[in-house]
Amino acid sequence: MSTYAPARRAAVRPQPRAGSRSRYLEAVPKPLDLPFDPIARAAETWSARFGDSTAMAAVTSIMRVQQILLAQLDALLRPHGLTFARYEALVLLSFSRDGELPMRIIGERLMVHPTSVTNTIGRLELQHLVVRKPNPRDGRGTLAAITPAGREVMRRATDDLMQAEFGMGRYTKEQLADMFGLLRGLRVTAGDFKAD
Repeated sequence: MSTYAPARRAAVRPQPRAGSRSRYLEAVPKPLDLPFDPIARAAETWSARFGDSTAMAAVTSIMRVQQILLAQLDALLRPHGLTFARYEALVLLSFSRDGELPMRIIGERLMVHPTSVTNTIGRLELQHLVVRKPNPRDGRGTLAAITPAGREVMRRATDDLMQAEFGMGRYTKEQLADMFGLLRGLRVTAGDFKAD
């Protein structure tokens, strides 16, 4: 059984910012408040019918946590007009030397399908946070470049995510490092990258 740092209360509270309207950060999704853990219950049933349920329970928990975290992060980013996917693209562009990258590289680094990259960059372009331009090194290629407005939105969004500890405030730094290490092995096996 793991030990958690004390849980932080997710309160709905106004977060005013100079020069902007007040906005509210709220815990998402709405708690289910079930009288039992449905994943633990499913694991018991699985064990009785199919055998060892350890892997099934772990995978189901990871999938559920992904839903919870994505909902929480999207709620934090919504006041900035972003989703987590759009935020990731802005961060990636801001990390690049010139603030611009080929669309193909964006897809590789974010580990998403080219269609998703096109959609994400298109939405950011409509918001004037990114511009597309021809790649001078490749006559057919396109670069996506972050705009000054994109950098500012990304900075403010990052402040909010850091303050919320990316929804992981219940864990210590050591627990988070352990979690990263455990999941890294699965990513290596899947071929995301070559292990050192």
